[in-house]
Amino acid sequence: MNNNAKILSNSKMHFEISERRMLLRLFDIIFVLLSLYFVEIQFGVKYLEFSVSNFYWTVVLGVYILFFGSIFEMYNLQVASNEFQVLKSTVLTVSTTVLVYLLTPIFSPTLPTTRIQILTFYGIVLMTLILWRLFYVKFLASNRFVQNAVLICDKEQLEELILGLENIDPHYKIIAYVSVDTIDNKDSVHDDYVQQIEKNTLVSFVKKHGVSEVVIASQKTEGITSELYQQLLQLLESGKSIREYTQVYESKTHRIPVHYMARDFYRFFPFSRSNNNKLYLSIVRVFEILLSLVGIFLGVALLPLILLGNSIGNRGVLIYTQERIGKDGVVFKILKLRTMVKNAESNGAVFTVVNDSRVTAFGRFLRKTRIDEFPQFYNILKGDMAVIGPRPERPCFVYKIAELMPFYETRHVIKPGLSGWAQVNYSYGENIEDSLIKLQYDLYYIKHRSVYLDLNIALRTITTVLFYRGQ
Repeated sequence: MNNNAKILSNSKMHFEISERRMLLRLFDIIFVLLSLYFVEIQFGVKYLEFSVSNFYWTVVLGVYILFFGSIFEMYNLQVASNEFQVLKSTVLTVSTTVLVYLLTPIFSPTLPTTRIQILTFYGIVLMTLILWRLFYVKFLASNRFVQNAVLICDKEQLEELILGLENIDPHYKIIAYVSVDTIDNKDSVHDDYVQQIEKNTLVSFVKKHGVSEVVIASQKTEGITSELYQQLLQLLESGKSIREYTQVYESKTHRIPVHYMARDFYRFFPFSRSNNNKLYLSIVRVFEILLSLVGIFLGVALLPLILLGNSIGNRGVLIYTQERIGKDGVVFKILKLRTMVKNAESNGAVFTVVNDSRVTAFGRFLRKTRIDEFPQFYNILKGDMAVIGPRPERPCFVYKIAELMPFYETRHVIKPGLSGWAQVNYSYGENIEDSLIKLQYDLYYIKHRSVYLDLNIALRTITTVLFYRGQ
């Protein structure tokens, strides 16, 4: 066996984050359908015949499991790896799925004649998913998905680069690094932080330790010597993955690492074609108009209760306007329900923080449920905003942040949104550092904007409301 074949044979099987989610979705459906099929065959429960007799009923059940599983975070890997959280998520998913499935006309079987069949149906789906997910937590989540990697970088970058990846994906381990410094500065990094290997031992180290990929983070081309280049070439020919750090960071975090790029970052940042796709934009606009009309109707329906709560808990003007920056940097007036005490900004505009003392008790309820943003459906109807996009910021904050942060105003190439990728992934921006992280999420959305990503954000927004996580 040649050296290349040996390297491949010693590799560990690993899965990317997207692949893990796909496996969870796939086996959720497979195990549920197999369990229903087995019980129907063995015990003749008539209501379960759909698993073999009607294709449409099977598809509807599968779609419901995936849909409600997404809402109740069944495919959030942090939740899926925690026994308590996954039990809670599974019970909510199955209960909602079965209830909606039983009440769906035409595309699901008629209600059974005996209630015991309904309980049997519910029990099979629930126990199947619980047993499978507990098996995943105990035997798969902590072992099978561990991925070892080697980093090629400058010594002074090491700690920041490693923490940037491992904090997001605990199964991703940087077990060694190759320094590309032309001058070896032994004081620039702690020797015990991670193992340093020599350039000429990279191939043998990868072979010995089952490394799955090599990540190149250095932008100093002179550090990639011919000796190191030959080592990388040999690994590439053997089938090993060699990726640039920004690619790995983006795939793991779903953020654009603008803090790592220079001002020529446009080379790394192609805008999504959807941003200029007239068909996509037209379809989105139709849905935005319909959704904004529904949102305005719901807001009017809830208005009596909101007025009552405001008179008790807020005691002041309910609706107010505020200047925000929109598409192409145009300033518009956003509508909001007031959630803070009077004269909350008497000392000037400041970032809202968690447990902000300026927010009233009723205002906190409005924020958690996102009811305070209902008036913005009018802004969407006017065309100032979209349903999904970067949240619009106030001019005073935009100008301040843009002076300190490269690329910040790039988020204005599309309309601001009622909800967005940053909102469903990150909490309130309390300072400049938080704004940088939210910018990374916003730029990721602009780069990867698509129907699939829009649906993902919509589902996670529903999750935010249901779990009372509004900001």
